[in-house]
Amino acid sequence: MASPTLTTGTPGPGKNRGARRVRRQLPASPWLFAAPGLLITGAFILYPFVSTLVNSFTDRRTLVPGEFVGLANFRELLHDDMFWIGLRNSSLYVLGVVPALVLLPLLLALLVQKNIPGITFFRSAFYTPVVASIVVVGLIWVWLLDERGLVNSLLEMLGASPVGFLSDQWLILLSAMGVTVWKGLGYYMIIYLAALANVPRELHEAAAVDGAGAVRRFLTVTVPAVRSTMVLVAALSSVAAFKVFSEVYLMAGPSGGPAGEDTTLVMLVQRTGTGLTGRVGYASALSVVVFVVTVVLMLLVLRADRKEEA
Repeated sequence: MASPTLTTGTPGPGKNRGARRVRRQLPASPWLFAAPGLLITGAFILYPFVSTLVNSFTDRRTLVPGEFVGLANFRELLHDDMFWIGLRNSSLYVLGVVPALVLLPLLLALLVQKNIPGITFFRSAFYTPVVASIVVVGLIWVWLLDERGLVNSLLEMLGASPVGFLSDQWLILLSAMGVTVWKGLGYYMIIYLAALANVPRELHEAAAVDGAGAVRRFLTVTVPAVRSTMVLVAALSSVAAFKVFSEVYLMAGPSGGPAGEDTTLVMLVQRTGTGLTGRVGYASALSVVVFVVTVVLMLLVLRADRKEEA
């Protein structure tokens, strides 16, 4: 009886065609998966960016296509008093908000890091403003700081005169900064909690054995261990602070406070480029300036970090 034999050899022509077809289809498959994300990015990020850049060199208005004017919009910026007011206020906002959002969330994260009974409630309470709508948060603070609001009512009960939180130029800006810091504490606290979880406890124990107190351990162990996270927080909060809109808009109103002295750059973009007679070209030039300044801010933060590492 003949035993069955195993036949080996090259696959038939049909199998070769199927393998080649699979190989031809594989290179296109990753692009099919990435296509939805690329389309969304192109439609809502790349196209508006290119369109804004092109419009900044035209005199386009809301209902008028406009013509190419070169650098005329940027030259006009240099002679626009409102542009310099907006640049001043946006810069002051960065100087007032960023240091607080770099340090305070770190201290808050140290407080809620320990696993003690009830700490989950406090973590949730500190994070609640982050998920709340900025409009709701802004209106709540407007009601609190109004001339007849809760804060001024308490001051009158204590015999003090009311404070113009929403009528004084600088107090409006400071109040808006306070709202930004209050709302951002929980968000950056979570980032610091993730960083603190990676700090070895042995470092704190060794420092404690050497006689280091809580403040010294914070400066010599905690801060160096989370320095990269502090740089990240500084970069994120700098960009967000320079592009502030909602807080100041709600506190100062659409006019930007008394005589528009609390107007920020983003508020000026909104005011200039909207409406039936909006100057889209000029507003686009303002937007380009905001973009360039935010990129410069991030580069400065990263360069300062590299210098400190060196």
